[in-house]
Amino acid sequence: MAEHPSFTLAGLLAAGGTFGYIRTRSVPSLVAGLGLGVSYAFAGYLLKQNKDYGAELALANSVVLAGSAVPRIIKTGGRAPVPLALGAAGGLATYYYQKKYREFKYGV
Repeated sequence: MAEHPSFTLAGLLAAGGTFGYIRTRSVPSLVAGLGLGVSYAFAGYLLKQNKDYGAELALANSVVLAGSAVPRIIKTGGRAPVPLALGAAGGLATYYYQKKYREFKYGV
C-alpha cells in the first residue's frame, strides 16, 4: 500500500516536468520532473516488491521535492500556486514516508 503515493507522484512529476518544458521550454523542469518521477517510480517498485530501500528512496525523493520548492516559494513571495503545491506535496510525502520508514525499520 505504501507504493501508491510513489506511483502517483511519479506520474504527476513526470507530467508536470513535461508540461513545464512544453509551456516555457524549461529544460531544468523537464530534467527534474522526469528524473524525480523515475526515481519515485523505482521507489514504488521497490516498495511493491517488498525489497530493501524503497521507503528510504521515497523519503529522499520527498525531501528533495520539498527542498526544491522552498527557494521558488521565497522567490515568488508565496503567490505562485505551483511552488506552493510542490512544497505541500513534498512536505506531506516526507511526513508519510518518514512514518513508513519508522514502521518498516522499528515496527512502530
